[in-house]
Amino acid sequence: MARPCKCRRVCLDTAAVYFKPRAIPLSTLEEIVMTLDELEALRLADLDGLYQEEAAVRMGVSRQTFGNIVERAHRKVADALVHSKALKIEGGHVQQLLTKRKGDL
Repeated sequence: MARPCKCRRVCLDTAAVYFKPRAIPLSTLEEIVMTLDELEALRLADLDGLYQEEAAVRMGVSRQTFGNIVERAHRKVADALVHSKALKIEGGHVQQLLTKRKGDL
């Protein structure tokens, strides 16, 4: 029996939750779902440039778990870009922290 999923801390509030290739009807596109914790992992690692150890602390998970999350996120983004798929952002086991201030965990 697998361990229950630990709630991850997310410090982002994005208005855009759906991305798709331009000029292709949505009805013809395959959809990939990216969870909020995967998007947060991308933000921390790729946009903010944090090392996995620091990013894991901010999300409240182990370094190994963070590595797994960011790896899944990279695969999903690459699949969506390379194969012209729609990317939908929703769900995940998260605790949403609505304000992002310097020094917040």
